[in-house]
Amino acid sequence: MRKSLIAAFFLGLSITAVGAVDMKDLAPCKPAAERYCDRSGGTNIANLLRCGAALAARSHKVGNRCREVLRRYGQL
Repeated sequence: MRKSLIAAFFLGLSITAVGAVDMKDLAPCKPAAERYCDRSGGTNIANLLRCGAALAARSHKVGNRCREVLRRYGQL
């Protein structure tokens, strides 16, 4: 049971991450990402997820459009 829950979690996470690759869709979060995210690792999926988590943790400091993007991709 636990393995199936973990597999379902990672499947959902990967589906969300694959949909988030369109950089135009992430544009409302670019200014906040420049302030709050570590950009040294590039723009791979793992770094985008970490950045999304960092922005979600500071959701009160990002704009409404960025919050909408974070909600759409399951970060909020």
